Amino acid sequence: MRRPNETSAGVRNAASTIRSPTPGAGIDPVSAHDRGNQDEDFAMTDLDLCYMSAHEALRRYRDRSLSPVEAASAHLERLEAAEPKINAFMTQDHETARVEAWASEARWAKGEPLGPLDGVTVTIKDLIPQMGRPLRNGSATTDDSPCDIDAPTVARLREAGCVFLGKTTSPECGWKGITDGPLFGFTRNPWNLAHSPGGSSGGAAASLAAGIGHLALGNDGGGSVRIPCSYSGLYGLKPTFGRVPDHPREGIFCMTSTEGPMTRSVDDAALMLNTLALPDADDWYALPHDDRDWTTASEEGVRGLKVAYAPGLGRAVIDDEVRVLTDAAAQKFVELGAEVDDPGSVFEPLEEAMTAHWLAGFASILRAIPEERHDLLDPRFRTVAERGLAVTVPQLQASIVHRDRLGTLLNHFHQEWDLLLTPTLPTTAPLVDTPYHSQGLHRWNHATPFTVPFNLTGQPGASVPCGLTPGGLPVGLQIVAAKYREDLVMRASRAYESVHPQSWPNERVEAALAGDVPAAADRYDEPVV
Repeated sequence: MRRPNETSAGVRNAASTIRSPTPGAGIDPVSAHDRGNQDEDFAMTDLDLCYMSAHEALRRYRDRSLSPVEAASAHLERLEAAEPKINAFMTQDHETARVEAWASEARWAKGEPLGPLDGVTVTIKDLIPQMGRPLRNGSATTDDSPCDIDAPTVARLREAGCVFLGKTTSPECGWKGITDGPLFGFTRNPWNLAHSPGGSSGGAAASLAAGIGHLALGNDGGGSVRIPCSYSGLYGLKPTFGRVPDHPREGIFCMTSTEGPMTRSVDDAALMLNTLALPDADDWYALPHDDRDWTTASEEGVRGLKVAYAPGLGRAVIDDEVRVLTDAAAQKFVELGAEVDDPGSVFEPLEEAMTAHWLAGFASILRAIPEERHDLLDPRFRTVAERGLAVTVPQLQASIVHRDRLGTLLNHFHQEWDLLLTPTLPTTAPLVDTPYHSQGLHRWNHATPFTVPFNLTGQPGASVPCGLTPGGLPVGLQIVAAKYREDLVMRASRAYESVHPQSWPNERVEAALAGDVPAAADRYDEPVV
């Protein structure tokens, strides 16, 4: 299912000629002539710059064969070209990004990088506070006043020297597994513009798959990192709850949501996790800091590990074209030396037991929004949230008890099994205007049966690309381990990626971005199931 490293007609394929702004005083970015003396094989296309890994960019910054200004300029040019097609950004600030890139270049010129990600470009999901940028929560009920705090993760990325490209789209309050809303319209999948990139970190996934940024920061309260990474051919890691500090934590979902890296490779996710997982005293839920280097925790392979492959987890029903690809991925684990078997459904469907938890969470969000602004909400979100107003304390308590039992069950499960493999999703990316929580895209049946369980239990899980359907849509394999065992998740992810890498740049993405944007209809008023 891998695609050759080609570009489509109309996409520049000459050696990079990225234009940079006038340098600041005392900054002397490395010249193309100097690069030629240092690295004879440097010549690359603009797309190569856009899709270069963070690891490779940092290596080139160190040996002065690439400037952070060139990398940032390439990503900003790509953003300008692709954004009209994918609609992935809530806010952009090119000038600030360029200033940050020039500051990074000055530090590298002195041999004094600010931190381990100095000059690496990153996007931030709209739901995550970033100082000086609006916190819209994907909602027309908010305004565009700048936020006065950084989330702990954003603060750590800033301290590490990252260059911020912008804030990416999310559905209202992150409520669904696709990304659209009355405030900004439809975010589209770069693999096929007629389809959604998933959600709720959909803008993060779409921009990353389109070659905008080295890294993307998302958050995951029910699959919102793993779902869009599966639909968009990316690697996404949901860490153990508490591994990555977060603040403020508000509402019912604060105990199931965590921020996590979205990348084009396992190694870049590990590199990003090193920074995201640094301690922050504001989060009293946070785990004791683990100072291991996550980039070296993934080198051992999977030989001898006991691996459960559960395509029917929770009695989920999956599409045949998804099953073909995840079966093949599980077979790769056998070839890599793991002991793989099917453990059955493991647990019963969660919808009946956990619906009260989900509805009550959205009701708590609704209560925090002034009633006179409710008419500005996504009508489907409002319908679901209003249902939550009727949830009783005994119903919510029953959900909490069921969650506790699920966690205990999976703790015992991992006494026998090192890893659990599932499809990340039972389906491929829906059409961009498919109404969420409809017969065609039901939350429990089509979007989250494989992802939500591990938000409830707090376990680490990742989605790794495992191929394309005959129609050219990406499919992800989910890799889950016991709590606190991100090392096993990344170890398995890296082993699988080594025998089934995702090729970037990708000719299918380039062909889609070179085409027209298909029409999409506003279907918010269709019945909510």
